[in-house]
This record gives sequence, C-alpha cells and structure tokens, in this order.
Amino acid sequence: MSCERPFETPALRQRSLLPYAPAALRTERERVSNNCMCLSPPRYILYNMNYGQIYYTDVANGPGCRTSLFVSGCTHHCKGCFNEETWDFSYGHEYTKDTENKILESVKPSYIDGLTVLGGEPMEPANQKALLPLYRKIREKVPHASIWIYSGYTWEELTDPSNKRCHTEDTDEILSLIDVLVDGEFEEDKKDISLIFKGSSNQRIIDVQKTIEYGKITPKDV
Repeated sequence: MSCERPFETPALRQRSLLPYAPAALRTERERVSNNCMCLSPPRYILYNMNYGQIYYTDVANGPGCRTSLFVSGCTHHCKGCFNEETWDFSYGHEYTKDTENKILESVKPSYIDGLTVLGGEPMEPANQKALLPLYRKIREKVPHASIWIYSGYTWEELTDPSNKRCHTEDTDEILSLIDVLVDGEFEEDKKDISLIFKGSSNQRIIDVQKTIEYGKITPKDV
C-alpha cells in the first residue's frame, strides 16, 4: 500500500476550538494557502480508507464541472440512502497515494471548478485523517479549485469539541480549508427532487468561509 503522513499542525492539535472559532480557523487556512514554507516535513502513515467511485467530470454534485470522490464508510445509515453500499468501510477500492495524485491532477485544469467529496461519510474520523492531506495539497497547489463536502453531520456537531463521534484533531483544519459544507442526514420524509445540490429540505448548503468569518451559519448562494 502506498502511504503518506500529513504535515504536522501542532497548534491545532494542542487546542480545542469552540464552534465557529473564526480567527483560529481563518489563520490556519491562510497559513496553508499563503505560507507553505512553514509546513513541517512530511511523515508517513497508512491512508486506511476505501472509496466507491470517482467521477472526473461530474456536474451533479456542486457548481460547474467537478471531480467527485465517493468515499466508503458511513455510520448514519439514512433511510432511503441512494448509496447504501458505501456504508461499509471496506467497500470498493483502496485509497492510495496514487489515487490522491490522480484526484489532485484532475482538478488542475481551468475548466474544472473543484472537488466534491461525498459517500459514504467524508467526516467519519478515519476518513477525515485520510482526506486531510488531499485538502491541503489542493489549497496549496490548485487555489482556483473549490472544495465541497457532503456530510450527514451538522455544522454544530462538527464544531463541537465534545462530540467525539465526529470532532477529531483534524476537523477544525478541514473546515478551515474547504469552501462549502452540505450538512445534515438525508431525511426521506423531507425529500424534494426540486432542491439544488441536496436531497432533503433539512440539509443546508453552508458557505464555510463566510460562516467562519461572520460567526453564524451563512448559506451559500447556488
């Protein structure tokens, strides 16, 4: 198995950020985006994640033409889920350094608007650990590419340090690096096929950077 260990982020590991934490999250995004020389040398860990499929020219899961990665592993088990096979963490293909590199190269063309990560559940703790290096590299090497994450966890759950089901040492940094979070479990009784980029009306399309800046949930205009 190819492997890589993500860059150290000791400041984030040493503190638990309160929900929103705008200054801390904004500072971390700027550190990665604008001053990559401050990153520590890479170390190595196993990725320990599978994925179901990758669409390299997807127009259904976010604006424009995108690369969409469907990760494996989900503990929500929403009734009516369109992708039940990806509940199994071992479903599909092994996510490797080669997979990461292919995704990174795929979002470099100017006609690709960005990366969407869904599944499965990208914000399951093990998946957060595996995906963080990819988010860092996109921010550093492909600044035009937007990053969307679809998660069954809500913003409030993800930003609550006491919620050990989904808040990890990597969560705050991930939120500092992405552009949009589509949050909330799919609720079959609230399904609405007229909705844009979401499946049920309880879900929110959140502009993450504005939410961090303003300190309150800020919807993304779509």
